[in-house]
Amino acid sequence: MIRTLSLLIINLFYLIASGQTTNLFKPQEITNELHKSNIGKVTFMDGNIPLEQYKKSDFLQSFNLTYKSNLNIRIFLDNSITNYLHQLEPNLSAEELVKMGNLQFSFYIDNKFIYKDNINSGCNFGSDNSKNTSTTLRIPLTSSKPENLWALHMWDRFKINGGETALTNGTHTLKIEIRPYIISNQNNDIKTGDLIAKGEIKLIIKTPVVTAEQIAIQTILPNSGWEISNLEINHQKIEMLNKEIASYNLKEITSVVAIYDGKLLIEEYFNDAGRNTLHDTRSAGKSFASTLMGIAINDGYIKNEKQTLSSFYNLHQYANYDTKKDSIKIKDLLSMSSSFEGSDAHSDSPGNEENMYPTDNWVKFTLDLPTDSTKTNGGTWDYFTAGVILLGDILDKNVPDGLEKYADQKLFKPLNITNYQWQYTPQKVVNTAGSLQMTSLDYAKYAQLYKNNGIWNGKQIVPKLWIEKTFTKQIKIPERDNQFYSYLFWNKTVTYNNKNYETYYCAGNGGNEFIIFKDLPLVIIITSKAFNKPYGHPQADKIVHDYLLPAILK
Repeated sequence: MIRTLSLLIINLFYLIASGQTTNLFKPQEITNELHKSNIGKVTFMDGNIPLEQYKKSDFLQSFNLTYKSNLNIRIFLDNSITNYLHQLEPNLSAEELVKMGNLQFSFYIDNKFIYKDNINSGCNFGSDNSKNTSTTLRIPLTSSKPENLWALHMWDRFKINGGETALTNGTHTLKIEIRPYIISNQNNDIKTGDLIAKGEIKLIIKTPVVTAEQIAIQTILPNSGWEISNLEINHQKIEMLNKEIASYNLKEITSVVAIYDGKLLIEEYFNDAGRNTLHDTRSAGKSFASTLMGIAINDGYIKNEKQTLSSFYNLHQYANYDTKKDSIKIKDLLSMSSSFEGSDAHSDSPGNEENMYPTDNWVKFTLDLPTDSTKTNGGTWDYFTAGVILLGDILDKNVPDGLEKYADQKLFKPLNITNYQWQYTPQKVVNTAGSLQMTSLDYAKYAQLYKNNGIWNGKQIVPKLWIEKTFTKQIKIPERDNQFYSYLFWNKTVTYNNKNYETYYCAGNGGNEFIIFKDLPLVIIITSKAFNKPYGHPQADKIVHDYLLPAILK
């Protein structure tokens, strides 16, 4: 008995002295023979092969990496993520560990370090409990369909931060190393653990063959509804643009349209889109709520944009009432500067749009939100989709026959826009948060309407005063140099050839933009399906600066 106790004490002393810690969770038992023989390895597979069907013969040694491919990795570990983090910081609870750490991915091309990504602590690997117990992880690096967006974003970040440059035509070795990491103190210092898995694969890169037909400027077909411009442009610049899109250096662009001096100058379609395609331009559709608000105010259905929420709702009936809610104005919602505790930029914000969509009443969701003690109404810009839902609800309740019919009669019919598609809220009200789908040429009509100071075919559709207010820098966008927000329109200045060109534009996820140049007779429409990709809007900017302006301004 004494000898046994002595051995236990010695073993305990050894564990403490050697820095070992016990697990917080019992990891999944490793019974799979493939797993047993590949612990500590990152293996590569074509698509998602279920673990129970995964065989050694499925391990890829090489892979033809194309624009639309499905390169996945499966990682075989000997412990769970939470337990690895516990080894780094034994004094923290399991909840603290998963809030402060996760996995670090290091990417090498041809044995040269390229990029390191400490993935966000909120990134999961399947079930919510996967970090505590799982010892096998499946992660898509590339995918022909949207899934596990954090992993696809990681691969995109790798490409943006040197991967694309390194992966030239030919064969390259990709190596991935994985370690646990944790933010170890208030200074946000990163503490990294030992290597827990690694693997490599030969990637075969071949630039797509681009045909002369893909490069050629597309002929503007008859019956566009626009007078055709005879302005001479630099054809070579548009051909270069078409080549970049065809070779996927500019990705998932579906259309580029330019209107010059009210006439159709450029009309190009890509990636299976055409003149009759209805494009989902996501939040670019928010701007239509601003337009319809201006029309409704002019028609007398809304007094003005200074009206407060208390004019339309009994706010005492909703949760988290305080007097700040009473004084939130339509203008504050139009300029994304209300005091609601809502921010789409922060996933932990109560009013984040992702928290709204699963609910059965988006208006109630928004009006139930608390206010933010750090915000004053009209004080600070913070992107807030739920506020635009309130604008749609206010309009729907105050214009005759509801917002959908009102929009059709007062805006779309005067512009001869007949082929379009709304999305709807759970209350069957048109969704002013976005995704109003139209053709590129109809989006161009909408943008040109603003360029025309609200006039179309000699008729004032949108009040000139509302256009002027919209083309005013209503509020500065924090952390963006010389960029502003207006009434659900964005503002920025484009510099080309040492000249500044001010623009107001509608913008939506994926790189969708309707751009109105304030001091040039130019409107540009760019539609894209690069949804949730970090390159969506940067490549739209590149199209304007590197190709369209050089082609048009010469």
